Amino acid sequence: MQNFAAMVVALLALVAPARADNFPNRSITLIVPFPPGGSTDVAGRIIAEKMGALLGQAVVVENAGGAGGSIGVGRLARSTPDGYTIDIGQWDTHVGGIIYNLNYDLQTDFAPIGLMTVNPQLLVARQAFPADDLKTLVGWLKAHPGDAKFVNQNASGQIGALLLEKLTATQVLIVPYRGAGPALTDMLSGQVDLAVFQAAVAMPQVRAGTLKALANLSVQRSAAIPDIPTSGEGGLPGYLMSGWFGLYAPKGTPAPIIATLNAAMVQALADATVRKRLNDLGLDIAAREQQTPLGLDAFTKAETEKWWPIIRAAGIRGE
Repeated sequence: MQNFAAMVVALLALVAPARADNFPNRSITLIVPFPPGGSTDVAGRIIAEKMGALLGQAVVVENAGGAGGSIGVGRLARSTPDGYTIDIGQWDTHVGGIIYNLNYDLQTDFAPIGLMTVNPQLLVARQAFPADDLKTLVGWLKAHPGDAKFVNQNASGQIGALLLEKLTATQVLIVPYRGAGPALTDMLSGQVDLAVFQAAVAMPQVRAGTLKALANLSVQRSAAIPDIPTSGEGGLPGYLMSGWFGLYAPKGTPAPIIATLNAAMVQALADATVRKRLNDLGLDIAAREQQTPLGLDAFTKAETEKWWPIIRAAGIRGE
């Protein structure tokens, strides 16, 4: 019996590398943990199209929205670690996701593939809202406490609203949504007033004149959208929000498969057409050293160490 067990172990050791070497031999599912139309969906489809061409197998986008992205990320955590299911993660899902009751561990249940982009988060207003910058917004909020309807489409949306209230001693009405896509639809129709959106979802509307960008919530202006002033320039230097996109696999995914997925992602991000499409959305391509699994792992850990104490101290919970 012991000899038989030893033979099984030896056979598995031979088969596992063979499977990794043969990867991929069928389509790959890229989970987008938000509804269609949002920034995660748009960026996910851009990278999926190019990675599929490079890998020789389709990378199929599957939207799995709900609970601030935690439903889709939970599906990734429970999937087979064979490289055929991955997700496009971000601050809201892989850091801010702790505001929800999760049935997985954000720190241990995922294998990083690589950081794709560093994304400006924008404070935007509906086109007819009576403020064109942060200074006039704060004045209006003080004069109209609780009147402004602020979108809560995910963790960053809720924290963006609460942080604005705290820094300006004002009050807004926080309105929950399942994702940026539905929230954007209502904002364009004038039903809600303010939101923190990734540049990828906001910039097409800003350029079309249907939304107003009041501030880039970054320390410095973005190379992709240099005309939008920072929150510091608008008088609120502490109003800073993180934004980024990275690819993740379930924990236990073999290193050779992670390496194959990473190589396709890196090559896709080096493509001039992909870079232009992402830049047009207001996204800055991550530095080359951050595009590695180790780079994304270190980046995620730094974001976690920065934001988890803030979220816990504020007692923020998902709606």
